[in-house]
Amino acid sequence: MPEESTTPDLEELIRRSIEAFNRRDLDAAVTIYTPDAVWDISWAGLGVYTGREAIRGFFEDWRGSYEDFEQVLEEFRDFGKGVTLFIGIQRGRPRGSDRWLQWRWGAVATWADRLLEYVTNYANPDEARAAAERLAEERAQADA
Repeated sequence: MPEESTTPDLEELIRRSIEAFNRRDLDAAVTIYTPDAVWDISWAGLGVYTGREAIRGFFEDWRGSYEDFEQVLEEFRDFGKGVTLFIGIQRGRPRGSDRWLQWRWGAVATWADRLLEYVTNYANPDEARAAAERLAEERAQADA
């Protein structure tokens, strides 16, 4: 009987990072990023963050603006060639409010040596899915 790998797959790494984010362990949440990783959330006018510490700072600010907050990974897809898609749901209660907000988002990520190197966030999960498919196809053609 073949041995099962004890190395987590990319989806498991994302799940662990989200779980760490949810429990406010931001140091653990960013361990899956390369030291010079990029977190692009420019679609929302929130900028582009370069480097693990800058990404951690963004996460701290984002998480800190909510009294209660959780993320759930809804979908994960590995396209190969270092390209993945993840779609999540965020639900939170902003500080000083009794109202809850909920939204879906998508992200296209590229990986190097099992670490995230570039994450582009999208407000529309379908746009994220299409972008991931295009990027994977471009990388496959470049390798052909």
